[in-house]
Amino acid sequence: MTDATHQGVIPADAVSLADYQRLASKRLSAQNLAYLNGGAGSERTLRANTEAWGEASLWPRVLRKFDHADTRTTILNRRLASPLLIGPTAYHKLFHPEGEIATATAASALRTPYIVSTQASTSVEDIANQADGTPLWFQLYIQHDKDFTKQLIRRVEQAGYEAIVLTVDAPVHGIRNAEQRSGFRLSDAVEAVNLRDLPAPPQSASAFDPALLAAIPSWQDVAWLRELTTLPIFIKGILHPADAVEAIDHGADGLIVSNHGGRTLDQLPATRSALPHIVAAVEKKVPVLVDGGIRCGSDVLQALALGADAVLLGRPILHGLTTAGAAGVAHVLKLLQHELEVAMLLTGCRDLSEAPAILSHSSHF
Repeated sequence: MTDATHQGVIPADAVSLADYQRLASKRLSAQNLAYLNGGAGSERTLRANTEAWGEASLWPRVLRKFDHADTRTTILNRRLASPLLIGPTAYHKLFHPEGEIATATAASALRTPYIVSTQASTSVEDIANQADGTPLWFQLYIQHDKDFTKQLIRRVEQAGYEAIVLTVDAPVHGIRNAEQRSGFRLSDAVEAVNLRDLPAPPQSASAFDPALLAAIPSWQDVAWLRELTTLPIFIKGILHPADAVEAIDHGADGLIVSNHGGRTLDQLPATRSALPHIVAAVEKKVPVLVDGGIRCGSDVLQALALGADAVLLGRPILHGLTTAGAAGVAHVLKLLQHELEVAMLLTGCRDLSEAPAILSHSSHF
C-alpha cells in the first residue's frame, strides 16, 4: 500500500511520465513494485516495448500555417477529443486505497475512456457509477466456467459498459521472475471482486494437464462471445497478421496490438514493431489500437503515424495513482496530452491524419 500522506498532492517535480514512475517506485513496497514494473523472464520484451519507440527519428515540417489543430479521433462512431485511453490493469487497490474509484474519477474529469479489468479490485457497478457518463469498456478473460462468464457479461451490459475487450494473449500466467524473487502475494484486503463467486479452476503442477488445456480459450470461444453480446468486441493481444485477419473473420469490431506489457512471454516483438504489420493486414476494416511502452507524446504520435487509431496507457496510470491518487492519474493524462500537442506543432501536424508524414525518411523524399 502507498503512503496515504502523499495522496492527492501532485509533487512539484512530477513533470513527465518518467517522473511519475520514479516517484511511484519510492512509495511502493518491493513486492508491489515488482508486480507493477516487472515483466516476464529476463524482461527483454518489457524493455523492447519502450526502447522501440525511441529508436525512430521524426522528420518535422516547419513554417506550416496552422489555421486549426486538434487531436480528435473516432472509435466505433464515437468522436473522442484525444487518442488516449486508460488501458486495463488489475488490482488498483494495491496502489491507492480508493483503487479503481480514483481512476474512474480521473477518467470522468478528463472524459477519457477507461477499460476496466476483469481483475479490478472494485465492482464493475461501482466503477460505472463513479465514471459519470465517461465511456467504459470491459476487459474480459473468458473463464473456465462459461455460465459465470455469461453472467459477468450481463452485469457489464446492465452497468452501461460500451464494449468488450477480450484479452487473448494470457491463457496462462507468464513466468515473472521479478515477482517470484520479491515474494509478491495479494493481501487479504485486495481481490478480484468481480470474480468472487467463480468456482475454483482446475489446478495442476503441469502446464500440459488435460484439464488446464481444455480451459484455454480458442476461436470457437470468440464466436460464442460474438453470439452472446451485441456490444462491440475488441480483441487484445494481437501480434501476428494472420491472427488479425482471423479475428475479423470471427466478428471482432476492433483489435489491440499488445504483448501484455511484456508480462506473459519474453522475446515477443515490441508492439511498435508489430503495429504496422497488423495495420496492413486489417486494411482499415476495423480500428486498431496499441499499447506497450508508450511514455511520451512523441511515442503517441509515432503510434498514430503507423496507423493506430488510439493508444492505451497501463503502467503510467498506476504510477500516477500511486503518487497522487485521482489527481495523479489526471495529471499523467494531461501531461501526455500536452506533449502530444507540442509534438504535433513541432512536426507540422495539424491533425492526426497528417501524422504519417513524420516517419518519412530520406529515401522517400
